[in-house]
Amino acid sequence: MSRPIIAILRGLHPSDAASTGQALIDAGIDKIEVPLNSPDPLESIGILVEKFGDRALIGAGTVLTTDQVDGVAKVGGRLIVSPNCDPDVISRTHQLGLESWPGIFTPTEAFAALKAGASGLKLFPGALAGPAGLSALRAVLPKGTLVYAVGGAGPENFDQWIKASADGFGIGSALFKPGMAISEVADLAARIVAAYDEAAG
Repeated sequence: MSRPIIAILRGLHPSDAASTGQALIDAGIDKIEVPLNSPDPLESIGILVEKFGDRALIGAGTVLTTDQVDGVAKVGGRLIVSPNCDPDVISRTHQLGLESWPGIFTPTEAFAALKAGASGLKLFPGALAGPAGLSALRAVLPKGTLVYAVGGAGPENFDQWIKASADGFGIGSALFKPGMAISEVADLAARIVAAYDEAAG
């Protein structure tokens, strides 16, 4: 069963990519993002794609330029996540047939992202908007728009976000920090999946 949770592996080293990816997929998380401000991110993405590309959606986060989109596509990444709403980055991602999840915070950014071809929206930082902010935004968004809450959404409040209409979540440091033992990542991933399943009912 696929869950709408994107694992954000900021700081991942290529040497840990395969084991971390395996731990996540075993726990039930099959969407994985390696932010481009990690060490050798394209190498990590390439390893993850090679090992798990047939059963997981693998890609990059903190994607800020069209050249970076091209770089991710070249190593087989299919997911492009940004902290901001850049129509050029979204359009390029859309042209290449990849999933585009730009960061938005306002209705203006949300509509600009959708117009440029975004697959879904990343409400960021989620902690600043809160579930109430998402509810207010949802009132004007086109029906069927997917919104993932990122930053401030996690096991302790999945239920509040889901009630406020969040379609999914991006989970970073609550799931992975550089240097963590793989067993710890596996344990955290299992707990996050269990909390999501309970909240989603």
